[in-house]
Amino acid sequence: MTSRWTRRGMWAGLITSALLFWASDTLAAEKLIWLVRDLPPLTMHEGPQKGQGIIDQLLPVLIANMPQYQHVIMRVNRARSMQILEGSQLSCDPMLVWTPDRALRIAYSNPIIGLHSNGLVIRRKDEPMIAPFVHGKSIDLQAMLNSQSVKLGLVAKRSYGTWIDAQLSHGPASQFFIHYGNDALGSLLQMQQAGRLQSLLGYWPEIQAKAKQHGVSSTALVFYPIQGAPPYQPIYVGCSKTPQGQQVISSINTVLGNLAHTPQAPSQTDWIEPGQTAEEQVPDAPAP
Repeated sequence: MTSRWTRRGMWAGLITSALLFWASDTLAAEKLIWLVRDLPPLTMHEGPQKGQGIIDQLLPVLIANMPQYQHVIMRVNRARSMQILEGSQLSCDPMLVWTPDRALRIAYSNPIIGLHSNGLVIRRKDEPMIAPFVHGKSIDLQAMLNSQSVKLGLVAKRSYGTWIDAQLSHGPASQFFIHYGNDALGSLLQMQQAGRLQSLLGYWPEIQAKAKQHGVSSTALVFYPIQGAPPYQPIYVGCSKTPQGQQVISSINTVLGNLAHTPQAPSQTDWIEPGQTAEEQVPDAPAP
């Protein structure tokens, strides 16, 4: 008869073998780095809605449906994300704007979602400064920059959409304050409150959330769409433009395609603009 200690030894051997098999399988899997940062409404790293962003909810779904990779989540700023994406490591950024220049070096998924486009934010008390450039409810960004009367805060290496990027590329460099920090937008908001710059660019829900984190009342801020810019900005997953990265994109597109036929995990209802009905919320993002 097999003794109790022998049986224990057998179970220990089986468990050890299983763990070794799991470990070897994990080690054999290629590492895939996910590059994320705090960018409401896509990701929420702070506050009462922490973890409830659209990408916060979508990323675990992508990871669960791609078991062939060893997934690593890395929090980085925009500038660092671009540096890694264009390097030799297999990496993906799940909240990327498409631009022709980036597409030369980054592989893009099908669009995930469309957000209301970036716009200009200014303190309510400073509105007279931009009044000459406001037409209807939008602002002529190029005219404002050419006037060299309003300093504009930007996040380093960030795309604000091809239309807005083009306007910025023709603006005087002296009018920009470019921030490279890990909380670049939060720092720009604080600089704005201190009067060191007058305006900045961003998504309105993003700015509202950042303002709350830094003790700035969003009611003291005013958001202006950029004249001529499309109303919505498609968001994509972008991965290293290598054969391995292209394979990841293929897997991501398969998962996104399957999700299109099921109730979406990420909720968009919390991000309807003030005064906007559910029927007017963000539509499906067009391809670039």
